[in-house]
Amino acid sequence: MPVFDEPEETPRRELPQDAVLNRMLGIRTILVSGEIDQHVAERAISQALILDAANHDPIRVIVSSQGGHVDSGYAIHDVLQYIDSTVITVGAGWVASIAVPILLSAAKKNRYSLPNTRFLLHQPSGGAGGQAADIRIAAEEILKLRQRLNELIAGETGKSVEQVALDSDRNFWMSAEQALAYGLVSKIIKNRNEIT
Repeated sequence: MPVFDEPEETPRRELPQDAVLNRMLGIRTILVSGEIDQHVAERAISQALILDAANHDPIRVIVSSQGGHVDSGYAIHDVLQYIDSTVITVGAGWVASIAVPILLSAAKKNRYSLPNTRFLLHQPSGGAGGQAADIRIAAEEILKLRQRLNELIAGETGKSVEQVALDSDRNFWMSAEQALAYGLVSKIIKNRNEIT
């Protein structure tokens, strides 16, 4: 009985991270995904500054994140507003917590959502330990942070600060359609050609 050799599978080639990054920079796209921390902020900020220095063509920022460290998120937001290039943000998957201000770094007309993206507003949280005085200081900082976040979201959506505070008091989930109605995005898109 004849024996047939199984055809060898062609090994799947993984692109090195640097190659992926170079391709993303080549199409002027930044991906902000996963938990927002100092590493994610450093990568996104570096990419934004490199692209802005090259020329002032629009930069697309895909945001897909559960949130994370607030100051790292604010750093990304502030640098995206600091650069001269037009920033276009696209929510994909989920845009939660401090990822929302990153999405809001683009002008309202340049904020988009893919159809199945979910959005989450909520008040900041943080663990505090140690002496009573240190716990009180941490609690005061969280309250200040919450006020800043509420003011930013209100300013970008047209809602009142009081409304945003009420909505974000507990986990406030929104579908893409609800985020559109709330003012987080200007349009729900299915493909890149719909970005105007």
